[in-house]
Amino acid sequence: MTSLLPNRRGVILALAMWLAIGAILLGMGRVPICTCGTVKLWWGTVQSAENSQHIADWYSFSHVIHGLLFYFFAHVLWRRWKLLGGKPASWALPIAIMFEGFWELLENSPLIIDRYRAVTVSFGYEGDAVINSLSDIGFMALGFWIASKLPWKASLALAISFELFTLFMIRDNLTLNVLMLVWPLEAVRTWQAGG
Repeated sequence: MTSLLPNRRGVILALAMWLAIGAILLGMGRVPICTCGTVKLWWGTVQSAENSQHIADWYSFSHVIHGLLFYFFAHVLWRRWKLLGGKPASWALPIAIMFEGFWELLENSPLIIDRYRAVTVSFGYEGDAVINSLSDIGFMALGFWIASKLPWKASLALAISFELFTLFMIRDNLTLNVLMLVWPLEAVRTWQAGG
């Protein structure tokens, strides 16, 4: 199977898009780093003002899964089905960064911030610091790279492992995050709150 990793031009485009997303987030008024004034490699307390403010947190696992999924979809669309003649395959990573960046912009908009506050246990959620959003995109790119190196069954096993691990550790994961944003269930919210 031919890898979907980008050539040099694709890497340069991916980095330029990553920087542009950071600039847009700053332009939206997002704080560059945690208002606590420090940058930490890891922050593990979900229900706190510093969640989504540092380089890595429990939700970094979900962003790695995003990368695994983007690689899978790119492979299916452009390698297997040859959609658009398969030409977008060489731009798969920059396209994935564009989608992940779009999510980061949307996630940090008042629409999604208010939605998180209204329907999830993230009552005081203020959005991500720019460093966290850019790190989230980096974790997605890591997942994309991992998927390029592993057989698809190993990527699937890794995604399931991450989902189960974060479910056990923080009562949340990518699946529940999407469910609670799209179709919130009070029973899930109560359980996530420790009830």
